[in-house]
Amino acid sequence: MTAPSSRTQLPPAYEPKEVEGRIYEMWREAGYFQPRGAGDPYCIIMPPPNVTGELHLGHGLEDALTDTLVRWHRMRGDRVLWVPGEDHAGIATQNVIERELAREGLSRHDIGREAFVERTWMWVRKYRSRIAEQHARLGASADWERDVFTLDPAIVKAVRTTFVNLYRDGLIYRGLRMINWCPRCETALSDLEVDYEEEQAKLYYLRYPMMGEGGMPLPDHVIVATTRPETMLGDTAVAVNPGDERYESKIGRMLGLPLVGREIPVVPDDSVSMEFGTGAVKVTPGHDPNDWEIGQRHDLPAIVVLDRNAVLNEEAGPYEGLSVEAGRAAVLRDLDEGGFLDRVEDYTHSVGKCSRCKTHVQPIPSEQWWVDVHKEYLPGRSLSSAAAEAVRQGHIRIVPQRFEKVYLNWMDNIRDWCVSRQLWWG
Repeated sequence: MTAPSSRTQLPPAYEPKEVEGRIYEMWREAGYFQPRGAGDPYCIIMPPPNVTGELHLGHGLEDALTDTLVRWHRMRGDRVLWVPGEDHAGIATQNVIERELAREGLSRHDIGREAFVERTWMWVRKYRSRIAEQHARLGASADWERDVFTLDPAIVKAVRTTFVNLYRDGLIYRGLRMINWCPRCETALSDLEVDYEEEQAKLYYLRYPMMGEGGMPLPDHVIVATTRPETMLGDTAVAVNPGDERYESKIGRMLGLPLVGREIPVVPDDSVSMEFGTGAVKVTPGHDPNDWEIGQRHDLPAIVVLDRNAVLNEEAGPYEGLSVEAGRAAVLRDLDEGGFLDRVEDYTHSVGKCSRCKTHVQPIPSEQWWVDVHKEYLPGRSLSSAAAEAVRQGHIRIVPQRFEKVYLNWMDNIRDWCVSRQLWWG
């Protein structure tokens, strides 16, 4: 009899999953992903993927590019460290859990904050391990002994320490400024968390009568153009360009605010485009960032007519309790009946939406925490100018180089950064 063969039976086809997984574990157990060389140090921090789900194609590209770099430097004998991690992704993860609750017919308010946070931690534990497994399947040679999560105690302590240091240096302050408010997420957003999309809308032309002595309306009027007629309830001025001869005689005069009965001034401001609409714009410092700036320059009050849920509040008088859409319809109806609606035109404009839930963002003034990006913390240097100089002087290179212009334009025109949020998670 012939003894059975002791040779390993090869599979009929190559199975990369089994082979790659076995080799990857061999590398990892042998410590090949830890800094070992005697050459120059070479360190990359992995942009931590959000724990909102699984990795996508962009993460795969990131892993491939970074892994190529770190493996090449290992081959050169450099002391290589690739630090992996995962991002708790406050607003993004909260939205994921809220959608999960919605499928059960619940909201986060139904279960309360404590239960919501615990449920989110359950999600995080599940997807952190899944993300690590996917990185491994991609062959990412990161040092998994140093894997960090952005809510790890050491990271939280570092963030708090940095916050306190910036505050003591006068680079963080609490102040009343115009913010991006998401009515659905119920939180302030940074400028980077707002996506702008073109929408077909209507441009409404409204008649504001000139007022004479004793508050008597005159036959003359000023026509303003707006896409948001419901906010006219909070108007505190009408602005025109000081070089616009059409309105030269009206600057400093008073107008009657339809439906409200309040008198508002005509103010000159260089920011007003003579080509937009009629060249006269309603100024609502409580609901538009540009109007807020005009209001600051002319010492105008900011009247907020929408609450945090995008519902008209007590400042809206008889329209209190109406949503933006219902309030707009009611205001337009009453303006038309009063002879204050001049005409309506089709109009395409850019609308800000929450990057996570796509709800229309409401600009409102609010007390928040801000990073002052323009204050000098060293002679002649602010956070924004230092960041721009690092690229201009070649200390940081942006690849491809054509994106340097985008970066520098951002740094040269950046506004103070809103860093406070009203989230339950994170």
